[in-house]
Amino acid sequence: MAAGLQVQVQDKNGKPLPNAVVFLESAEAKSAAKPLKGVEVSQAAKQFSPAVTVVTTGTSVLFPNNDTVRHHVYSFSPAKTFDLKLYAGVPANPVVFDKSGIAVLGCNIHDNMVAWVVVVDTPYFGKTDAQGHLSLDLPAGNYKLRTWHASLPTGGAAAEQGQAVGATNAPVVIKLVGSNA
Repeated sequence: MAAGLQVQVQDKNGKPLPNAVVFLESAEAKSAAKPLKGVEVSQAAKQFSPAVTVVTTGTSVLFPNNDTVRHHVYSFSPAKTFDLKLYAGVPANPVVFDKSGIAVLGCNIHDNMVAWVVVVDTPYFGKTDAQGHLSLDLPAGNYKLRTWHASLPTGGAAAEQGQAVGATNAPVVIKLVGSNA
């Protein structure tokens, strides 16, 4: 049976937290997760776009450089380590994110460039809007609801709580107390 879940993510002061990643995990969700197609994290105006990307395990991500300068994109994160040496245009091969976790991206040339790829083992995920809201449709069941935001301490795990999803659900309010937002 399909069900809906409404989520509101707030910072430690109760203010809405946009671009928070919310995902629901279970054994059934893991078996339903499939790699996504056509995912890109581009560079333009010496910034990554989008700053936060969510993908399922096994997804290939392209890193096109649409900038007027060359970039050297890398990640030393446990979830994915890679190094795209100084380049312009589109690298020949995408990067496959084959392990769940948070990959922090940087540019060796432009220290202010930072982005995140959140790799999840579930098809039930999304990012909150400008008001910190997210609506998800997923099968009824018991899940581990996890929430991550770039303002959490580097290397910190996503916040987690048990979440039963059924035919009628009250909106869930998540307060990320460890966030620095």
